[in-house]
Amino acid sequence: FVAPDLFRNVGDARVAAARTQIETLGTALDAYRLDNGSYPSTAQGLGALWERPTIAPPANWKSPYLRKAVPEDPWGHAYVYLSPGRVNPQSYDLLSYGADGRVGGEGENADVVSWK
Repeated sequence: FVAPDLFRNVGDARVAAARTQIETLGTALDAYRLDNGSYPSTAQGLGALWERPTIAPPANWKSPYLRKAVPEDPWGHAYVYLSPGRVNPQSYDLLSYGADGRVGGEGENADVVSWK
């Protein structure tokens, strides 16, 4: 009877970690925009926060905007980054597809998004 509660807590912790990572990446994206006038393009990706992009390199790229390389989400998947975003066409969409790595889902499989 204890095991289901333990696994639920692990799932909740991973969702919370994904939310925290998305917030941290969002702060770095905002700093990048302040320096460069726009968010990294989808093609440049989140890697532009760690290394100067080779695709359309910005003139004002200052230094890494993160302390470490861009992490994977807590389930070992890459974060999905779109700029301009589909939901946020004036900025970006940043999300994790959760444990199953697929759109939608419930519980630990639910998407964790930057705009909610």
